[in-house]
Amino acid sequence: MAWAVLIASGVLEAVWATALGASQGFTRRRPTVVFVVAIVVSMVGLAYAMTELPTGTAYAVWVGIGAVLTVVLAVARRQERLVPARAALLVVLIGCVVGLKAVS
Repeated sequence: MAWAVLIASGVLEAVWATALGASQGFTRRRPTVVFVVAIVVSMVGLAYAMTELPTGTAYAVWVGIGAVLTVVLAVARRQERLVPARAALLVVLIGCVVGLKAVS
């Protein structure tokens, strides 16, 4: 259960990071509300996962999922370009997250 919550929290990290950028310094209401809700739920989920998983592993997986999905969202919204080197590094990051799960 902790792994499922951790993955969902990592997804929400990408949501709040994207909403933070879209809020334009908290001047836009909807992205600001999405940011606040997503960051609170994401942190609560991370805290729960840390009760059953090692802190370093949980945090690394949470950040890894959030980072990869934030880039994927930015590419999908055409805010960033995905060049081959960046794609390769994201694949390595995903491999590291899977590796952390495998050895835990």
